[in-house]
Amino acid sequence: MRLQSLPMRILLFSAACWLCAAPGAAQAQGSANQKPDVVRVDTSLVQTDVMVFNKQGGFVDGLKRDQFVLKVDGKPRDISFFERIVAGSRNEEAQLAAARGSAAGGNPGAVPLDRGRTVFFFIDDIHIALGSMKQTRLLLQRFIDREMGQNDEAAITSSSGQIGFLQQLTDDKRVLHAATDRLLARSYTTRDSERPPMSEYQARLIEANNYDVLEYFVGELMRLEPQLPRNMAAEIIQGRASQMAQQTGFLSMATLNSLKALVKNSAGLPGRKLIFVISDGFLLDNRNSDSYDRLRQITAAAAAAGVIIYSIDSRGLTSGLPDSSSEQPFDPSGRLSRSTGGEQGALQDGLNALAVDTGGRAFRNSNALSPAVTTALKETSAYYLLAWRPENEEQRNQKPRRIEVSVNGRSDLVVRLRRSFGEVLPAESAALKKKESQASPKPPNLMGDALRSPYPKSDLPVAISLNFLDVAQLGPTLTTSIKISTSSLALVEAQGGSSMAEMDVAGGVFDDHGKPVSTFNKHLTIKSKPGNAKAQPPDSVFYNHFCTIKPGLYQVRVAAVDSKHGRAGSAVRWIEIPDLGSKTLTLSSLIVGERKLESENQSAPPDESEAGKTASALRQVLLNVDHHFARSSHLRFWTFVYNAIGSSAGAGPTSLPASQGTAGSGTSVSASSTIRPGNVPDLAVQVQLFRDNEPVITTPLHKIQVEGTSDFLRLPYAAEVTLDGLQPGRYVLLVTVIDRVAKASASQKFGFQVD
Repeated sequence: MRLQSLPMRILLFSAACWLCAAPGAAQAQGSANQKPDVVRVDTSLVQTDVMVFNKQGGFVDGLKRDQFVLKVDGKPRDISFFERIVAGSRNEEAQLAAARGSAAGGNPGAVPLDRGRTVFFFIDDIHIALGSMKQTRLLLQRFIDREMGQNDEAAITSSSGQIGFLQQLTDDKRVLHAATDRLLARSYTTRDSERPPMSEYQARLIEANNYDVLEYFVGELMRLEPQLPRNMAAEIIQGRASQMAQQTGFLSMATLNSLKALVKNSAGLPGRKLIFVISDGFLLDNRNSDSYDRLRQITAAAAAAGVIIYSIDSRGLTSGLPDSSSEQPFDPSGRLSRSTGGEQGALQDGLNALAVDTGGRAFRNSNALSPAVTTALKETSAYYLLAWRPENEEQRNQKPRRIEVSVNGRSDLVVRLRRSFGEVLPAESAALKKKESQASPKPPNLMGDALRSPYPKSDLPVAISLNFLDVAQLGPTLTTSIKISTSSLALVEAQGGSSMAEMDVAGGVFDDHGKPVSTFNKHLTIKSKPGNAKAQPPDSVFYNHFCTIKPGLYQVRVAAVDSKHGRAGSAVRWIEIPDLGSKTLTLSSLIVGERKLESENQSAPPDESEAGKTASALRQVLLNVDHHFARSSHLRFWTFVYNAIGSSAGAGPTSLPASQGTAGSGTSVSASSTIRPGNVPDLAVQVQLFRDNEPVITTPLHKIQVEGTSDFLRLPYAAEVTLDGLQPGRYVLLVTVIDRVAKASASQKFGFQVD
């Protein structure tokens, strides 16, 4: 890789061209569409992921197909597909598809973590106390800062939904930190004001006719109110217990319903997904809810969606003794404490079942919560994938079936896998079909569904790039550049011997609470060249949307719809707009373009002027929207440095009237706002390239040249990176600028793919 700083004339002219681009301008870009060969088979395979560990907890690598013994409902089965898979690798989804029988082919070899892992944190804030929530927030912050990989995507969700709009899957650590900050303890533990005090577990035991517990509370109530007959006291206690048990069941169902929705919605995501369920524990009770059935539905949905659950008891190390922070009934005989000794285990039953039945495991009775996440990420980093062909009877009768896997002759190994496979419970399926049949048909709203979709739709490929600049006349400005692939569009004959296709493009900019601050909705027409009715449309169409914006965290959602063929695509991206009024050193977005390498060898005409050479070079550079680059190309980036301090002692930031100058245009300013000679900023820049969180390239610090620049509030910098020495994969470009006078630094990142 080579880094080359660009002349100021190219930089300034480029910035002006992008800022003045027409919002509705559409451009065409040619590309070769390649589709992988797919081999279809008649019967899909059933697959399960298996992890094998030794006594020290390490993954056992190098096992072969013939070493595994697979049984379904106790009956040995032949293994039709076997593969070792690295979670988050580029070819993980292709291997999973092959195991399902939807594709087959050679294994090109995994590149570890090049695609990244998908991790969800499900915070059961309905059942988390204040102290537990504090530890949970520390766990999340540690994961974001230390454990999250370069290409990983994560989401922080809660059972109550208090996180709101930030409860989304993202690779942006700023969003995850903001979601963590919104988590508050909202323990909904069922309590009443009656005496003697009764816990949820005690109420459950009374409902189950536990004699000791019932007699204790009846005796205590009669002691407090001697005039009460025994039968009336028993009715009062049983009524209290019944009411508390119903409330407890309702809260447990709220948690399980939220988790079930998360598991089912993740089915459309590629690869295997990891969900951490963090809770103080909840009670399962079939008397007042169908919590056991709901657990089975969750584990069945997890098997279908490729989800593995690890549960963490957020209470940490517990002794099982009464909590001194809450009022406890007086129990000199110990009869009550003996009967309620199973409370801790009962609260953990649901967490244990969720983990074990999906192939994960439960972490409990430890105050070190963060190591549980580290251990789970390590355990799930690699796994074996087994698949078998179901028998005819299994295909006809989709009831849950138990799976057993062992390693022949290795009883010392621990094999962890999903306990069963099969469809969701018949009662749920029947109820769902009945509801769908009774519902009145509604016309499809492709655009609305695509914009509201929790995960991007890909039927019509859409990519976006967000760029923030501070423009002198307008202030902070956000540019949303959209690229839409038109390869799936079909042309219709139009007048004049040409052909045309149509699509709708819409989107919006939303603040961190989901409130729209800017929206757009456009109808685009794509035409072929006149006189060639059989010509195809351009491979891609581009659209730009501009809006002025205030400091804060924002999400941009866009969608494109081909209503004629019922196709829709969407894209989502986050951006943080800095507060330039804080007078701290800040960078604009990295505005990134691509220049084809072969254009270097094209010589200019002998009589071409210097300005003509600059314009010719710029025409070879296209703003890169989809963040994909060819190896035989240059990556060119631009950025602007704001609030730099001059190099003279005591110099401070200089104000520039908003009515004067343009962003990076070199326009002169009034004498009152011009920096005095010798009072110029002293800035240094370093460029780094990372892959899988490891630095690939780190350039030495070098000074940013500011000669010829009048607007020192918006100092431009540009450079070009040659990509021909890089291997295909995903990278992160990090640009860091240091103000050597203010002893401050600022940085910006840009993630991209080298094809």
